[in-house]
Amino acid sequence: MEFSNNKARVFLTTQFLCFLLPLCFSSSSIHDLLVSRGLPAGLLPREVKSYTLSENGTLEVFLDAPCLTKFENRVFFDSVVRANLTYGSLMGVVGLIQEELFLWLPVKDIIVDDPKSGLILFDIGVAHKQLSLSLFEDPPSCKPQGILRNHVRKEKVLRD
Repeated sequence: MEFSNNKARVFLTTQFLCFLLPLCFSSSSIHDLLVSRGLPAGLLPREVKSYTLSENGTLEVFLDAPCLTKFENRVFFDSVVRANLTYGSLMGVVGLIQEELFLWLPVKDIIVDDPKSGLILFDIGVAHKQLSLSLFEDPPSCKPQGILRNHVRKEKVLRD
């Protein structure tokens, strides 16, 4: 009887600590986390292996390998994507680039100011691009980085 009481006490203590500490997201996916923070689940690909969220809001997302997918345009995810997660935004994004007019530009910030507007803002440095939130409802599948490497290689050959 005492053993089961200790077991219950450990379980309740663990559950209480995970409620207080943002590092305990083992039972939820990164996609659930994004939704709970006012962002669409489809901002990150299905192939996310794991993630960490520090107390200061630094989010690190780990993929098995870099990969390529498409929202409105093609986007490339590095094997680690970092950003500061606050409600409705990923600020200071590192590890995500987007193709715009044949150029690959880093995504710096992703913001949902007003979910009712149905828009999400991508800051790509030289411009701010508004896209429909509907593009990000479901996590996309991401293809291996070799596709991007081959594309870049062909561009270099054409330039020489």
